[in-house]
Amino acid sequence: GDPANDGLRVDATDVRAKVIGEGANLGVTQAGRIAFSLAGGRINTDFIDNSAGVDCSDNEVNIKIALAAATASGKLSAKKRNTLLAAMTDEVANIVLEDNRLQALALSVAESGGPGATASYVRLIERLEEISDFDRRTEGLADGETLLRRAADGQGLTRPELAVLLSSAKLALQAAIEASPLPDDPVLEDLLIARFPTAMRKPYASAIRGHRLRREMIATSLSNRMVNRLGMVHPFELAEEEGVGLAEVTAAFVVTERLFALEPLWAELDTAAIPEAARLALFDRLAAAVGNLMSDVLRTASGQVAAGSMVSALADGVTVLTAAREELLTAEPRARSQELRKGFIAAAAPEALAAKVANLFDFDGAVGLAHAAGETGIDAKLLTHAFTDVGTRLGLDWAQGIAAHMSPSDVWERLLVSGLARDLQQMRIEFLRRLMRSKAGKEDPLGAVAAWATRNSAAVAQFRSMIARAQARPPVGPAMLAQIAAQARNLLER
Repeated sequence: GDPANDGLRVDATDVRAKVIGEGANLGVTQAGRIAFSLAGGRINTDFIDNSAGVDCSDNEVNIKIALAAATASGKLSAKKRNTLLAAMTDEVANIVLEDNRLQALALSVAESGGPGATASYVRLIERLEEISDFDRRTEGLADGETLLRRAADGQGLTRPELAVLLSSAKLALQAAIEASPLPDDPVLEDLLIARFPTAMRKPYASAIRGHRLRREMIATSLSNRMVNRLGMVHPFELAEEEGVGLAEVTAAFVVTERLFALEPLWAELDTAAIPEAARLALFDRLAAAVGNLMSDVLRTASGQVAAGSMVSALADGVTVLTAAREELLTAEPRARSQELRKGFIAAAAPEALAAKVANLFDFDGAVGLAHAAGETGIDAKLLTHAFTDVGTRLGLDWAQGIAAHMSPSDVWERLLVSGLARDLQQMRIEFLRRLMRSKAGKEDPLGAVAAWATRNSAAVAQFRSMIARAQARPPVGPAMLAQIAAQARNLLER
């Protein structure tokens, strides 16, 4: 009921319920929600539990705006309009409930990060304060020190705290997307049309395309989709790592989603009959793999991602490379994805699904290679064989694999390691580009790599012995990786 009317006040510590769902607004204070969570209760926030209501009226307004033109021109009578609206009720309800479900799932994935993820969330809070009117005190969030102390005691951020970050991250992304040219990219038209019930999609397609809120709707769909699928940390960390804006990160997400057919994979993960812990683990690792691929897109496009044209330019090359995975994979990455696959299966994930998620880690580099193949006119598979040959000869496959799977809790170290995973890949692609400019390189890429290795045999041997020293003394830390990457760059520039 309305707390103002019934005069009943209960402290979170006295509530004996295990779960609280808030059907009304402000049923519980934010401080109460956090206290209830810290005591082991399950609670989101009113705006998460109630999001379907707001979402429903948004959909209603958008639909009515689209139909207004048809009613005004006399194409649609008022009576027919009302019959159409009534007929679409159930479908709108389903669209809205699906959004609501995905948002709660995103919170569960975020919560599963536990105390190890706290440092990233503290950084996210700082970023949100820098770029938007987010204020941690108004939102009831403790200062970074307190959150990190709590993490040291084994307690991550609670669902109510993550809920505030989730919605603020979505709003910040939405604003960045709206301020960019991305919503005008024709590749996103299907996303706009999918926001409307089936009965409207064909007959009112032109009204939907010309909708006065089309940019806002596309921005909302994209920010929702990205945060629901990748979590809130990845987009902001990627922007920092690659030195780009949030709109570029979103464009890279669009490209990745299209090139690697992620939509059906997410849908399969959503509906698979598996233990919830396994689902959350798969979502989490899938988000990390997608983050790698998005970095690849950002580097390949030098930070300026024109989503639609990039998808059409690279689709064929990427399809060739993903289809040839078995033939192109070297022992090092193969062993890593096997390891990952075994872990998923041990957590009770079905084998086929485990393989699909693990394989995405193997496609890291496919975008850059497809792009280089297009530029040099060399067959994508042939170029990839040369790429893996360089990696095997120098031991870079091993170093890149370590970097790609290492996730230090220190934010600066994580930025460094992610950057190194990228660099170890990019420097090989750059090296091949230079090598392939020669006639010999174009005709026989593998022969050109072998000839280069022979010319620089002393330097290659020296580099290999440094790798052997690193392999002999695990664990490998970020500093050692940085040194390996610097030496590799020197060697490949010869």
